[in-house]
Amino acid sequence: MKEFIVYLIKNLVEDPADVAVEVIEKEQGMFVEVRVANKDIARVVGKQGRTINALRTIAMTVGARFGRRVRLELLSDPISKLVAPELVTEEKGDSV
Repeated sequence: MKEFIVYLIKNLVEDPADVAVEVIEKEQGMFVEVRVANKDIARVVGKQGRTINALRTIAMTVGARFGRRVRLELLSDPISKLVAPELVTEEKGDSV
């Protein structure tokens, strides 16, 4: 399952080296956490979330075939990492 999700995501993004997929097995089912480069998040989500919803549907369908519930989540870095470092200064409250 993990290899399949990695294959799908890597073919969507501009920077496949930054794709990380972690599978967490729980009683409720399998949780698949996907991380991509910040610049690729919009590409994975797609217009109105269509791409990520399609990926979730594929993951759930493959999981159902093996009798498992699958939940796919796209994780991003905290907002502080999304801000360009050159726009934030060391002093309290100063930003451009």
